[in-house]
Amino acid sequence: MQIIDELNRNAGKMAETIRIFIKDQIAGFKKKGVVIGVSGGIDSAVTLTLAVQELGNDNVYGLLLPEKESATSSASLGADICETLGVPYEKVSISPILESLAIYDKKEQIIQRTCPEYDPHIHKTSLVLPDLLNQDLLNVPYIQLVKDDETIAKHRLKASDYLELIGLQNVKQRSRMLVQYMYAEKMNYIVCGTTNKTEIALGQFVKYGDGGVDIEPLGDCYKTQVYALAKHLNVNETIIQRPPSADTWSHYTSDEDFYWRMPIHILDQLLYAQEHQLSVEVIEKNTGLSGETIYKTQRHINRIRNTTAYVRAAPPICYPDS
Repeated sequence: MQIIDELNRNAGKMAETIRIFIKDQIAGFKKKGVVIGVSGGIDSAVTLTLAVQELGNDNVYGLLLPEKESATSSASLGADICETLGVPYEKVSISPILESLAIYDKKEQIIQRTCPEYDPHIHKTSLVLPDLLNQDLLNVPYIQLVKDDETIAKHRLKASDYLELIGLQNVKQRSRMLVQYMYAEKMNYIVCGTTNKTEIALGQFVKYGDGGVDIEPLGDCYKTQVYALAKHLNVNETIIQRPPSADTWSHYTSDEDFYWRMPIHILDQLLYAQEHQLSVEVIEKNTGLSGETIYKTQRHINRIRNTTAYVRAAPPICYPDS
């Protein structure tokens, strides 16, 4: 069997199923429409397009939610797709929220003590991990300094600094969700998420941030399937070709460089193989990976699942009378 062919088939049927889902959820919530955070990425573009096709552009509202470390292309691409679809939208910077909590200052302090040569006026920064397919399983994050699009230094992070940085960065996603709910409740809309199946499987979202939504139309679509949907829906090719990213560092960092640690077409095939309990031989034929590398990557995936189980879980409830 060809895993990629299985993932990419029936994009039209998938699109129709998602459109019906959105319509049914609006009716179930007894709301008038949806608010969508439009990032300029493929997930929000596909979600926005499907919502407009089903609900009409008058019942969809786009929010562009940049901050000072966002890529300038994020807001411009987000505005372009809103305008192409005739969706009313608003640009709301979340930088003031982050500045009020000293997020940028605290982040700068960590980078400065980790990277002695760091100059915020010269360098852009990103958080990266080694490529898993060409490295061992060592999971050591490091700060990368970039000048004129060239990496000039890499410094390993202490575990405590890494945890603090993740906490600081996650405030960005939680701030965006705060704004989305403010608008949704004012308009009597629901907040429509854009997280896909690959991200949900790996816990690649922020709890009560981009994961804190009312509905997830793409929640059962692997990232590879989102690309197939984008092609089917004729989404702007610039958005399709743009490397996926959380876009929370001054240097635009792709998910492949930090979270996935491998190309998405490989990752999705591995996740699909796990879901359908396919043999190593089938995976080898589909991915071209050796049995040893497959074992290593599957261990990596399982470790991520275990580490992020709390992200996907609902808060446990104590039942004193049970």
